[in-house]
Amino acid sequence: MPVLATVKDWARDIKRDVVAVYFAARDPKTPLLVRVLAVTVAAYALSPIDLIPDFIPVLGYFDDVLIVPVGVMLVIRLLPPHVLESSRAKASTLLERPRSWLAAIFILSFWLLCAVALAYWLVRE
Repeated sequence: MPVLATVKDWARDIKRDVVAVYFAARDPKTPLLVRVLAVTVAAYALSPIDLIPDFIPVLGYFDDVLIVPVGVMLVIRLLPPHVLESSRAKASTLLERPRSWLAAIFILSFWLLCAVALAYWLVRE
């Protein structure tokens, strides 16, 4: 059981650090080279184009599992300590905020209503 707790803590820390890297990239006290690296890591993480396509068994997800965490850790190491602390504090605050299921249901209902109205309009034409 301690291994599972360790893995959960590691995953939670990575999630926080990914958000912290986002905040650090926007901080004017972050050196330009570190900003460029942070944006590159974030762009690669969100990009649909991978070095190794995901349809290749095992190796397809290897780059996602290895490159993104290593990139995040590299950015974390290169950040000035005060920028890292403030970015992690902002990230923790953002991630601890409660989510409103009522607001999510309202927004989803609104988009569903818009889709139904559009479909009705297209069928009528």
